[in-house]
Amino acid sequence: MSPTPDTQSPYESGTTHFGFRDVPAGEKQKLVGQVFTSVARRYDLMNDLMSLGIHRAWKRYFTATCQVKPGDRVLDLAGGTGDIAALLKRRVGDAGTIVLGDINAGMLSVGRDRMTDRGVVAGLEYVQCNAEKLPFPDASFDLVTMAFGLRNVTDKAAALGEITRVLRVGGQARVLEFSEVRAEWFKPLYDFHSFKVLPKLGQLFAGDGDSYQYLAESIRKHPPQEQLRAMMEAAGLSRCGYVNLSGGIVAVHTGYRV
Repeated sequence: MSPTPDTQSPYESGTTHFGFRDVPAGEKQKLVGQVFTSVARRYDLMNDLMSLGIHRAWKRYFTATCQVKPGDRVLDLAGGTGDIAALLKRRVGDAGTIVLGDINAGMLSVGRDRMTDRGVVAGLEYVQCNAEKLPFPDASFDLVTMAFGLRNVTDKAAALGEITRVLRVGGQARVLEFSEVRAEWFKPLYDFHSFKVLPKLGQLFAGDGDSYQYLAESIRKHPPQEQLRAMMEAAGLSRCGYVNLSGGIVAVHTGYRV
C-alpha cells in the first residue's frame, strides 16, 4: 500500500529530507541550488547517466501527449536546459508562448543559451521563480509542465497548489518524474545502478559524485505513483491519473483544473 500523503508543510514540521538526510526545511532550497549550480553545464550528461539516455524518449512522449494547441500559453517549471520548452514550442506555434521557469539562475542561463543555439527565440519568456510561490496571476496558463523537478521542491503540496492556481479552467497539469519501479526482480539492479554506479560515473565524468548521490537518493524519497496522484487531487486538480514508463522508473502524472 502506498504511504498517505503528508498534510503538514515541511516548514511547519521544521525538517525535510535532502536525499537520505534530514535537514532544516529552510535549508533545502539552498542545498538543492548548490547541486544544480554544480551540474548546470553538464545537465544533459547528468540525465544520460541517470537514465542511460532513455530520458530523451520519455520527454518526447511527455510533450507529445500533452493537452496543448497552437496559440496556447504554457508554463514549463524546472525548465532546466529547455528540452521540454523546445518540444512544446513546436506545438504551440508562432502564436503561442512558452514561459520557461526555474529557481536556479545557472540552469535558467543554460536554458536560454541552448534555446538560442537551437534557433528558438520568439515566443519564449524566462522567469526565475520558486514553484512554491509563482509570480503569475490566477488562471494565466493553458498548460503547466514540470519534468524532473518536483522531487527537488521542499514543499511539494504548495507547488502543486500553485500549479493549480495558475491554470485556466480546463487547463492541464503534467508532471514527469522518477517514480517507483514496479518489477521486484528489477529493483536490486536499479538500486545497484543508482547507488553504486551513478555516483562513480558522476565523479568520473562530471567531477561531482556527491551531487549524483543526492539525485539518486532524492528519487527514493519522492512520493510514489499513488501518493503523488492523491497529492494532486488534494491540491484541487481533477481527473488525476498517471502512466508508468519503463516499468515505473518514471511516471507521467496528469490533472485538470475545473
